Amino acid sequence: MRTVFLGTSEFAVTILRRLADSPHAPTLVVTRPDRPRGRGRKLAAPPVADAARELGLDVYQPDSVNSEEAVARIGAARPDALALCAFGALIKEPLLSEHVIFNVHPSLLPRWRGAAPVERAIMAGDAETGVTIMRLTAGLDSGPVCAAAPEPIAADDTYGTLAPRLAALGGRLLLDSLSSDLRWVEQDGAAATYAEKIEASDRRLDPARAAAELERVVRALDPHIGAFVQLDPELRLGVRSAGVVEAPGLDVGQLSLDGARPVLGCGIDALELRVVQPPGRRSMSGEEYLRGLQR
Repeated sequence: MRTVFLGTSEFAVTILRRLADSPHAPTLVVTRPDRPRGRGRKLAAPPVADAARELGLDVYQPDSVNSEEAVARIGAARPDALALCAFGALIKEPLLSEHVIFNVHPSLLPRWRGAAPVERAIMAGDAETGVTIMRLTAGLDSGPVCAAAPEPIAADDTYGTLAPRLAALGGRLLLDSLSSDLRWVEQDGAAATYAEKIEASDRRLDPARAAAELERVVRALDPHIGAFVQLDPELRLGVRSAGVVEAPGLDVGQLSLDGARPVLGCGIDALELRVVQPPGRRSMSGEEYLRGLQR
């Protein structure tokens, strides 16, 4: 089957590599334009663009994938289907009508439709998530499904450990779907939940909440985004790893520096800060951070 691949993120790279090493290798890879990144704000290509060039694939980076020029360029590749994963922009008409678009979505739809399904599943304490192959439609991740498979979420899973497993699973499901006679099944919209984009407010660890909830936030945002504790208006301490502990007598919002590691008083239990990142510095253990304060 002739395909065109649309994707942008590191997660999508795994899907692209699996597709490229198959009978359905894409004749064109469409991704987002280069963007300023890092402290120097230098232009950098999306991960999918770098991977596609490494694989010797034709790369196209339109300002808008829905422009007349982009629609024509995709059509000129004469695809039997489009494969999409983590593209990062809405696909609109006429692409939706002109092509069957297989969307690789890292959740068990209709649970966690939207922008941050992996993070939201960890934050919610879900025991499992998975990958769904759905046909892209105008609705938000609401199209019919042709394949889905579960993936357990371990108690110590972070985004960094769970996402690669989901990407590998997604690659396998996509190839199976492209190679099979399909039956599309409509989703139960009444069962839908939504994975909103991660905002700055999601990153802040509010000590009024239970420590168990905050520990899940830390895992969900590590290593790609990062959670933080606002110690005072001027000091924000990044938190890369944390654990739930009992700390009788510790007030909500109080940061204890008396033990082996910093401990934050929470609404229920307390949060031990096991790996932290002070402003402008590298990540370090909680023990190392405390030693630095004592110098």
